[in-house]
Amino acid sequence: MNNYRMELGRPVSSRRKLKDLLLQRDNRFCADCNAPDPKWASANIGVFICLKCCGMHRSLGTHISKVLSVALDDWSEDEIDAMMEVGGNASANSIYEAYIPEGYTKPGPDAGHEQRSKFIRSKYELQEFLKPSLRIVSGKSSLQSNSVNSTMDSFRSTSTSQRMQEGMVEFIGLLKVKVIRGTNLAIRDIKSSDPYVVLSLGQQTVQTTVIPSNLNPVWNEEYMLSVPEHYGQMKLKVFDSDTFSSDDIMGEAEIDLQSLITSAMAFGDAGMFGDMQIGKWLKSDDNALIEDSTVNIVDGKVKQFMSIKLQNVECGELELELEWIPLDQ
Repeated sequence: MNNYRMELGRPVSSRRKLKDLLLQRDNRFCADCNAPDPKWASANIGVFICLKCCGMHRSLGTHISKVLSVALDDWSEDEIDAMMEVGGNASANSIYEAYIPEGYTKPGPDAGHEQRSKFIRSKYELQEFLKPSLRIVSGKSSLQSNSVNSTMDSFRSTSTSQRMQEGMVEFIGLLKVKVIRGTNLAIRDIKSSDPYVVLSLGQQTVQTTVIPSNLNPVWNEEYMLSVPEHYGQMKLKVFDSDTFSSDDIMGEAEIDLQSLITSAMAFGDAGMFGDMQIGKWLKSDDNALIEDSTVNIVDGKVKQFMSIKLQNVECGELELELEWIPLDQ
């Protein structure tokens, strides 16, 4: 029997590699603005970044930068190995900042949105600071220079005009969504279903794991979404996973985020307040709530629990918990 403990389904040593890499001197400051104590990373680029720069990286799209929380997200072995292969911020910056023009000012920790966005887009999307003979290309091919780590081969690219349109999004915060459980979901196979949940906000989509043959599945899975300035409603759909045919819909709902976000912004730093109710999303004939959903400060965090009755389906309910994370936290 193996004598090591397991963490998130992997040997502890695997997570330790990532944490040890973060503790290296060059990784104790954001790769893009030098803010101290970065808690986020771009797994495919191989850099550690702060929360404010994290929002800019997300606006580039996952085809350029796949952003993960060092502490909150579940990393695959390949993603950790990729970070180790790059070696951290100093190594990556020696490539991406090799030729910053004379007189060009790199943003600092207190830089505004426009300056931060322009630098990060120039650095990673337009690749303006690479050596003139170097270009990171898409696909399985290596870089057009042997001086760069092969890990960068995972870097994706599309046309500049398309990427510029996708990147022109300003984020105001982060939304952590916990999909807790489903109850009395619809039957889509002979006697049961293999349900999974898809959440969409703006151009972002996340999906839970599939729970085989279960009409009352328990997920308890957390996902992080960036909240754009014009966020609208979060869309939720439940599907039955099928092997040999297209997945069947098992219901849907729209989640109004306004009560959570406006309440959180009105109170500012939630850590300054004790546990209390600060807002409410009211049940009505026009929404999917089973009962009123309150917004609360709990242990210094703004959270909202809700029970949802799935729409356009014969039966099924879902329980969610939302948490607002401001960019300046």
